[in-house]
Amino acid sequence: MANHKSSIKRIRQTETKNLQNRYFARTARNAVRNLRAEKDKDAAVKLYPSVSSMLDKLAKKNLIHKNKAANLKSSLSKMINKMA
Repeated sequence: MANHKSSIKRIRQTETKNLQNRYFARTARNAVRNLRAEKDKDAAVKLYPSVSSMLDKLAKKNLIHKNKAANLKSSLSKMINKMA
């Protein structure tokens, strides 16, 4: 167990951040999954900006690499453009 006040506080902060990061990452993964499962082009086009924004925010917070976010956004937009 930590012996210093600062290290005890740091443990609390880390735990809180881990929970938040896990929540944001899981939410974005589910959003990407839902967008990929979408069959209707109009619905997918409406959903894409929010998913794209989520990915950008994750990259900004260093939860995912910026290139991964770019690759995901690119593949999703290609998928939407191929829809009939």
